[in-house]
Order: sequence, then structure tokens, then C-alpha cells
Amino acid sequence: MRNVRIAAAQLGPIQKADRRQAVVARMLDLMEQAAALKVGLIVYPELALTTFFPRWYHEDVGDADIWFEREMPNAATAPLFARAKQHGMAMSFGYAELTPDGHRFNASILVDKAGGIAGKYRKVHLPGHAELDEARAFQHLEKRYFEPGDLGFPVFRMHGGIYGMCICNDRRWPETWRVLGLQGVEMVVLGFNTPSVNSQKSGEGPETRIFHHKLSLQAGAYQNSTWVVAVAKAGVEDGHPLFGASCIVDPDGRIVAESATEADELIVHDCDLDATRFGKETIFDFKRHRRVEHYGRITGQVGVEVPE
Repeated sequence: MRNVRIAAAQLGPIQKADRRQAVVARMLDLMEQAAALKVGLIVYPELALTTFFPRWYHEDVGDADIWFEREMPNAATAPLFARAKQHGMAMSFGYAELTPDGHRFNASILVDKAGGIAGKYRKVHLPGHAELDEARAFQHLEKRYFEPGDLGFPVFRMHGGIYGMCICNDRRWPETWRVLGLQGVEMVVLGFNTPSVNSQKSGEGPETRIFHHKLSLQAGAYQNSTWVVAVAKAGVEDGHPLFGASCIVDPDGRIVAESATEADELIVHDCDLDATRFGKETIFDFKRHRRVEHYGRITGQVGVEVPE
């Protein structure tokens, strides 16, 4: 048994006016709760340090740089790294990354027990649109403010296992899970900021949105025999609702822990990484059962090509 006690550290809403230091204080409070429960790895949401700023339109993209981090750790997040190291706790969280050469990414990191960055991921599947769309009830401008990730879907050896990351919309794409699964991933950690309503589909509210969210997590976990830890930023941010439903999913696709609120909340579960072995050695033994000679379309085309 390789047991890792995991905490999914859901955050409630972060308003546009909230300073990073105030957000980090909330993250530290959740970390203290996790330390009291002897957690080994704490996972925070996507864009954990700020409001979900892609809902706001800036004509000059550079005006959005106030939401981006130019280095990590930095002055605002250093206390988080220091406290995690003090507790001997690994962690993961998402943030907007502005690189020294001017590239902007929706990023996530894994931090080991010693406080060092063990891995970085940059969101590949950017949803939404790039220009102001006045027909929408609210904007989703990730394609305006971020570039598609350039690191692929790497995995990292840390904390006695093989860990991978993805972010929000990535969870809806089976390619995300399979690329991670083909590297033997044993736990996928991800954050999300997902609106409670669909701005383009009338009548699609939280019930349907949460169903699709859980369906994606459970399928990814089962079909790749991996643990999944999915953590929300939730609640009403500047009048815009995000759903909660932070989940820990086991390698059989079962939800074993779930948040109950849309506020700051900690859910904890003991995850045996060895529980991934059965699926990887039987029905999803890729070496025995995959038939790559028939999968060319997956990487050979982008859009749908219907038969004549």
C-alpha cells in the first residue's frame, strides 16, 4: 500500500478587488486545517490567486497583466511555500503566468515537500473566444489572454508516485487523460473555475454543468486507472456564479469525496496509489490491448471530416 492523504482545498469566490495577500491568507488557513489532519498533498484550484479575470474584456491585452505572476514563488506566495515546507506538505495550485519573454499561460505547478517546484503544466485546451462578444451574457476570453500550453502533458515522480496535471477544460478532452495514462499516471490533480450557467446554451444550468464535470472526471479516472483530484473555485465572483463540486475520484471511477458548499472548504481522502495497478494490468493494460494502427485520425486531423 502506498497511501497518500490528499486534501482538495476548494476556494470560495475571489472578488475583483481582493488582494493576493488576502487570498493567500485563506489558502494558508486551509493548509493549517490540512496539517492538523496529517495531509501529505494539498491541491488548490485553477487561477487560485485571483478572480477569474477572463470574464473581463480589455482592449489592450497588456492591461490584464495585473492578474499575472512574473515569478513563482513571489512576495505574495512566499508564505504559502514556506508554510508547506514547514509542514512537510506537497501542494499544487494554478495561476496566470507571464514569462520573462512576454508569453502568457494558464499554469499550474506541483511543489514537493521540501518546497521546490517539482513540475509545471500549462493549459492546453483553452475554451471561449478571443474578441468581445456582446451576444454573450458574460465573456470567456481565455483565448485572448492565454496562449495554448507548450509543455504537453508531462508526469512527475513525487511523493512516492507518478503525478500529472491538467486544468479545467482539459478535463473534458479524452486525449488529456490518455496521454497522461500512457505515462503510467497514478494521480491527476486539476483545478477549475467553471461558470454555473452556459452563456451560449439557454437553460443549461448547474445540474447539467455538474453532471458533465463529474462524467469527465469519472471517465478519465476509470479509463486510465488513476486517482483524480479536481478542485473548484466556486461561488459568486462579482455577480458571476461558479459551481463547486470539488471531487476526489478513485481508479474505478467512483467519487469518494465531494465538497458540500461553494465556499472555502477542505475535503480529505486517503488514496492508495497501488489501487491503480489492477486496472493498469487488466482491462486497461495498454501494451496488450491498444491498437494504434487504427487511431491515426486522433492526431492526423483536427476538425470533423464527414464521409461523402
